Amino acid sequence: MDLATQPVTEKNRDAYYWRLLATAASFTLFGLGGLCLRLVVFPLLSCLPGDAQAHRLRARITVSRCFWFFVRFMARTGVLTYDIQGAEKLGRPGQMIIANHPSLIDVVFLIGLVSHANCVVKQSLWTNPFTRGPLRRTDYISNDGSMDMLDRAAEALKNGQTLIIFPEGTRTQPGKPPAFHRGGAAIAMRGAKILTPVIIKVNPSTLTKAEPWYRIPKRRVHFSFRVGADIDPQAFAACGPAPQASRKLNDYLHHYFIKELAEDERSTP
Repeated sequence: MDLATQPVTEKNRDAYYWRLLATAASFTLFGLGGLCLRLVVFPLLSCLPGDAQAHRLRARITVSRCFWFFVRFMARTGVLTYDIQGAEKLGRPGQMIIANHPSLIDVVFLIGLVSHANCVVKQSLWTNPFTRGPLRRTDYISNDGSMDMLDRAAEALKNGQTLIIFPEGTRTQPGKPPAFHRGGAAIAMRGAKILTPVIIKVNPSTLTKAEPWYRIPKRRVHFSFRVGADIDPQAFAACGPAPQASRKLNDYLHHYFIKELAEDERSTP
């Protein structure tokens, strides 16, 4: 897997209309790919031998490889560049990967990097005709805010799965710090062996909640992923009862990401 830094040059400020066309092609490819998985690939995979767990793992690996192909397609066609630091620390049993959410395709990168990962995804994607097939086959977890969601996520971690979660619940508003909901911390306290933060930066901002896909920046977008040091969630268990411990962990994570993102901003030339 090619994780090499993709340099940003003055040429990235050119070819605006080419990048617009390539962005349109990327979204078309993503939609058609989702339908192809639902109608062709997954029905064929379901014919292969194995129990429910084997079918689920096969589906997750398939989605991961398709997502990474999509990332590489966007990079090759000039839509974006990227660099990833510390990817080798991702994908351990019982690991909860927690990340900020500045752009629509953050989850595509992370699932592409961790082939067998489970993921908490927003509920609306389960009714989208392009995404509902892959989501059901992979048995990802719907972020419906229920106790059942918390139980499923914690149980997945206890069973040795890697879980990806975006505790903001939605994309970060440009120019504002991330605001974490306590659900992510509650899941970590209940089931995670280790908690690993991933700090994501997008420059210039693109594909935020308020931006349609065709409103592309004047220069090529650069995605930066930096895997931080592991955090032991049980270190917060001494803070008191479970709700209080979850609140302390959530506050720690909130300030951690604000600090790390601020340091990244200062180090950007």
